Amino acid sequence: MLQLPVYLDYNATTPCDPQVLEAMLPWFTTRFGNAASKTHRYGWEADEAISIAREQVAQLLKADASEIVFTSGATEAINLAIQAVFHTYTNKGKHIITWQTEHKAVLDTCAALEKQGADISYLPVNSNGRPDLDLLNQSIRPDTILIAGMFANNETGVLFPIRSIGAMAKEKQVLFFCDATQAVGKVPVDVQADGIDLLALSAHKIYGPKGVGALYVRRRNPRVKLTPLIYGGGHEKGLRSGTLNVPGIVGLGKACALAGGLMQTESGRLTTVRNQLLDGLLQTGSCTLSGSRSFLLPHVANLSFTIPGANQLIARLNQQLALSSGSACSSALAEPSHVLKAMGINDEAAGGSIRFSLGRFTTEEEVAFALETIKKILSE
Repeated sequence: MLQLPVYLDYNATTPCDPQVLEAMLPWFTTRFGNAASKTHRYGWEADEAISIAREQVAQLLKADASEIVFTSGATEAINLAIQAVFHTYTNKGKHIITWQTEHKAVLDTCAALEKQGADISYLPVNSNGRPDLDLLNQSIRPDTILIAGMFANNETGVLFPIRSIGAMAKEKQVLFFCDATQAVGKVPVDVQADGIDLLALSAHKIYGPKGVGALYVRRRNPRVKLTPLIYGGGHEKGLRSGTLNVPGIVGLGKACALAGGLMQTESGRLTTVRNQLLDGLLQTGSCTLSGSRSFLLPHVANLSFTIPGANQLIARLNQQLALSSGSACSSALAEPSHVLKAMGINDEAAGGSIRFSLGRFTTEEEVAFALETIKKILSE
């Protein structure tokens, strides 16, 4: 029997996998030690658990465990990466390049740095949400210190040509930060082959707990140096002081291990059921796809409904389907999506957009129910 509303908002957050919860539980109760306690078994056990989780995160990214810094989530990791690069490399320059479709955590951090003297270039994207690499190349200057581009867009699922951007950044000797929050665990991420110097991720997007994430910081070719934002105790190599969230970090590690093992089969399954939903809705003639299907995450589709009253569609559906009009971080804002506007989609069409994001626990029955329910509402 279907549980209503059917959850189709996995880009906002994911349920904690039962195996992740099982791995975490002892660290709340009997194994409650502080990983910084170096004089007794409780601390040693916690420190060992942190080391195992660090290795699990690193393996998913094809990184070294020493390059993983644990944070409270992707937003903190993004802030740490961008602000720290600006403050550390200001002697080289103050120019940062990013895109108009980035997550608010990136855009707001850049806006804050502008008040501190940073020069930010916000590059446009094409109608498919993809960057112009020639324009990127032309935008890199002698004083450019960082390129900040997301692996996959949180609202549309559009994938950026990360490896090409990474290669360009390396050639120009510019650091490359990647917000990979929506991509990690869904598609292969290889920080070495992709040329990524810094990368942010969050546990709750990959069936782990909320309130924990990680920042990858390259240690060789080149070694990235950062100025910490939080002081007090020197935890996490001095980059992020504070008592470590042992249960959360254990959960993140387990979530990464599971994602790595399931990625290939889940990607194929989700692509199939996503396309069933997408094709069925496009056949109604009532909507258009935002972005090209050739460059999408396997589980995501953003559709702009063009019928009268489309902006009320989610309200009509919310008893049966849990859906989003875009980023959960921007859902309280009344204005149309900045991502869709940057892709050239007008305010009316953007206001009628719905993001469908499926996940590990989405079933074919749920997708068929969603398609039938939406078609019924459209016919009315």
